[in-house]
Amino acid sequence: VMNSDDITIYRQLAGGLTMANILHGSANTIGGQNAVIKMRWGATPEYLLYENAMPGIKFALGENVKQSNWGDDNTTRYPQTRMGVEQILRDAFTSAVEYQTEWNNYRNNKKKWKKKVPPRQDLELDALVEIWEGRRKSHCHSYRQDEILMLVRVAQDFGFKIGTFQHVLEGYKIAEAIAEIGAGASTFSDWWAYKYEVVDAIPYNGPLMEKAGVVVSYNSDSGELARRLNTEAAKAAKYGPMSRADAFRFVTINPAIQLGIDDKVGSLEKGKDADFVIWSGDPLSMYSVCEQTWID
Repeated sequence: VMNSDDITIYRQLAGGLTMANILHGSANTIGGQNAVIKMRWGATPEYLLYENAMPGIKFALGENVKQSNWGDDNTTRYPQTRMGVEQILRDAFTSAVEYQTEWNNYRNNKKKWKKKVPPRQDLELDALVEIWEGRRKSHCHSYRQDEILMLVRVAQDFGFKIGTFQHVLEGYKIAEAIAEIGAGASTFSDWWAYKYEVVDAIPYNGPLMEKAGVVVSYNSDSGELARRLNTEAAKAAKYGPMSRADAFRFVTINPAIQLGIDDKVGSLEKGKDADFVIWSGDPLSMYSVCEQTWID
């Protein structure tokens, strides 16, 4: 559900943000839809949605899913282990493959099915089939290297593509595996120690993954931090070390590549959408102010 009157949209425009990939919480292994929006302040909820973006879905792994930080009242929840998270994914995609096989059989053998009831439509499995067929991007909340590797192997086993690993704070440990399957990494610049599974997070994570061939972006996970992504990018230049131009890609063209919309947005080129920001100085400087943000 999008609230197009949320003051956060106006504040993020004031910080030079033109677009966002909005994801809901991470309580479920396979959650619901994301929303790629342009900050069209004053528009209707439908017009906020970016028409050129592929539909997406939120996955989640780790502590949030198995409710390890929810106290002792989680006895009715499933899964309660990291192994259970993998089993949910494998069960779901196995069901999706069988579901699609049955539907293909029905579509291609109408005479055979003439006296049978057609297959039952299942909206959840339809979404998984879209992932499997490359028509819906998956964005997966993740932290630890073992669970990231687990989803890499599930994706390889079932032949589907992961759009981005979100947060992915131990991505630097297995960056080559992420690059091998062509998944993106949308990470924090320097967040750590807010729960146990981020104990090995380091501020060099983004630059290290970039050097291994992963398309990296910095995310905010916060309506407040989202209006300061220019200075978040500066941290990549500081910790990389990497060039300031390459660091700026973490909040411009790289997220556009991850969302499959880099032919329309993410850089200043002829033929692209006219989304741009006028800064009072170097965008990566904490002393610079966003003076104007233009959308379309």
